Amino acid sequence: MKIIATGNYAVAEAVKQAAPWVIAAYPITPQTEIVERIAQFVTRGELACDYIPVESEHSAMAACIGASAAGVRTFTATSSQGLLYMHELLHWAAGARLPVVMANVNRAVGPPWNVWADHTDALSQRDTGWLQVYAATAQEAYDTTLMAFRIAEDERVLLPVMVNLDGFLLSHTMQDLATLEPGSFIPPLHLPHAIDTAHPAAYAPLTGPKDYYRFRWEMERSMRDAKRVIAETEEDFAARFGRRYGMTTEYRCEDADVLVIAMGTLAKEAEVAVDRLREEGTRAGVLRIRWFRPFPKLDLAGREVVVIDRDYSFGFGGVLAHSLCSTARAEPYSVIAGLGGQEVTHGDIASFVRDRRPGEEHWFGVKADV
Repeated sequence: MKIIATGNYAVAEAVKQAAPWVIAAYPITPQTEIVERIAQFVTRGELACDYIPVESEHSAMAACIGASAAGVRTFTATSSQGLLYMHELLHWAAGARLPVVMANVNRAVGPPWNVWADHTDALSQRDTGWLQVYAATAQEAYDTTLMAFRIAEDERVLLPVMVNLDGFLLSHTMQDLATLEPGSFIPPLHLPHAIDTAHPAAYAPLTGPKDYYRFRWEMERSMRDAKRVIAETEEDFAARFGRRYGMTTEYRCEDADVLVIAMGTLAKEAEVAVDRLREEGTRAGVLRIRWFRPFPKLDLAGREVVVIDRDYSFGFGGVLAHSLCSTARAEPYSVIAGLGGQEVTHGDIASFVRDRRPGEEHWFGVKADV
């Protein structure tokens, strides 16, 4: 069925089809519409689940952890300060190998208070053990949320997944959306270590130096295995429904001499910039990073790279740019742009490419570069 929907509504529609047994929710702008829409589904009898309106984001994740440990499918959604409030429990969910799925509507972190798009909230959680994926359209937010349940619950993974979408730029923008009929794309969840009252067991939360590192290695091994699971899941999705994704997506990259690399809606805006640059004779392309964790393996040899970060790690630099420096041995022109919803047009992105200086950093809107 085809409808017109916001990114928030697209996520809610996907959750309805995934049919979690437990959804814990606390509202925060610009995520609130996701859990409001789900609450409507529950009220109207369109979704049968335990919907828990908790008193905080910390409690929302705690409820999901408890339910997931019992072996049932769980979902929550949050944004910005709410995600930060969950921080402690993000580690617990991943370390306990619980396949919680969460939508995070990317929003700037205060102070100063700001409710517009920024990737700092999610990227500040990048070492918690959660898989992270960034959508750029409402359709992709819908499809990716569906696939996130199947990826997280695969026994080769059993790690939580965070589906990210840019606040307002995607969460509140109306776009075409093709929804799927309820079916068998997501198999029943089987959690090997689920709590089972029929077979009581003791759980020891403390692990000493002799064994702790083994748990960390198992998480890393599953993160590596997740690449294969992501590829298999997305290939099956493409075969059934005709929409194909990947760890990355490419736009006019085949013969490109310079690549614009970004995540989320900035990468979609960059496609218009590339078309303009091509008309000027510059062979440019866009490489959009979809999955940030696990991070994709990239070959950027022989190409200039312009990386646009909607985030910043103070005293270090753009998170995406430096990730590429360490994994792809690139020397990008690092552009910091779009923080807190700062407007970045395709014309601005084209100027980043024209003015590129490999190995340097540029803050868009700041007169003097640091």
